Amino acid sequence: MKLIQVLVRQVAQVDNSREFGSKEIAAAAIKIALTSDRHEEKQLQSEYAKIGIHTAAVDYGGEFISSVMKIIERAVVSSKREGVIHDSHVEEGAVAGATHEALSQITPKALGLNVGGKIGIARYRDHISVAIFLGIGLLHLNEVSIGLGHRAI
Repeated sequence: MKLIQVLVRQVAQVDNSREFGSKEIAAAAIKIALTSDRHEEKQLQSEYAKIGIHTAAVDYGGEFISSVMKIIERAVVSSKREGVIHDSHVEEGAVAGATHEALSQITPKALGLNVGGKIGIARYRDHISVAIFLGIGLLHLNEVSIGLGHRAI
């Protein structure tokens, strides 16, 4: 019982010692999207969780135009699975909207091409950001792009 009280006090001190805004949460989403493998991703998620930032990530690949809805769906599903958002219309809509915004920034480069990369989602209190890091290419001629969206819940 005493150990639980100590842990709760430590968590409260961490949460109150530093406030994070949209800039820090956007940076966290980008960093999660840039992880190279699951081990690195889980390690970074653990570090963010210690300071109260909830994160999720999901890989994606395919033809861009036909995949926009699947990318949005994957962002929402992974956010719920990792506990970044609750099963509510408002929170799902915030992730979907931020993902759509991020995709709109990538669309000019990706139209008609194949893409592959990772979606990173980060949340701290009422700030939620979605970063999409994609390799865009045809054969071996690849471009990279990052799209970023933010919403307040």
